[in-house]
Amino acid sequence: MAGPTTQFWQDRFENNLTGWDRGAPNPQLLAWLDSGALQPCRIAAPGCGGGWEVAELARRGFDVTGLDYTPAAVARTQALLDAGGLRAQVVQADVLSFQCATPFDAIYEQTCLCAIHPNHWQKYAGQLHNWLKPGAGLWALFMQVTRPGATEDGLIQGPPYHCDINAMRALFAPPAWAWPKPPYAKVPHPHLMHELALRLTRA
Repeated sequence: MAGPTTQFWQDRFENNLTGWDRGAPNPQLLAWLDSGALQPCRIAAPGCGGGWEVAELARRGFDVTGLDYTPAAVARTQALLDAGGLRAQVVQADVLSFQCATPFDAIYEQTCLCAIHPNHWQKYAGQLHNWLKPGAGLWALFMQVTRPGATEDGLIQGPPYHCDINAMRALFAPPAWAWPKPPYAKVPHPHLMHELALRLTRA
């Protein structure tokens, strides 16, 4: 399998090499929640990592399922929930093979896609489509992290992998997905570059 292994991520969590972790929920998630754009529902958070967003969603009354295939990430998310007296389902699973018995009302995609090698993006996008109810929303933050080797030489560099917005349009293409009109919210990241935030709708 191309891309980072489970052990790759396990080592990073065990050694606190988690520069993508803000130490708090993503500000765009808070904006969506505070504005009422994202209402309590049954929601999945693939690649939940440190669990900040899972905990925030649980705190706000969502029925949350956090997914990660790294044991250390699952343990960290569960510990954060326990510390806050919060409840959510945290599942150790590979997002490329995970199957849900009941489709979700929403998916919050923040750091999972950019952590997966682009060879597997089509399969992952298909998974997200299968997990969602028709008409449900994919609340996505697409990581923008260009590198000279990628832009000048065509190298695939990551993680995090650059989620070029044109590539995202091809990956989550109509008519399977409905896109809002640009421009999209630009969310700064203290250690990387920035994310583009938008809500896609599953057909």
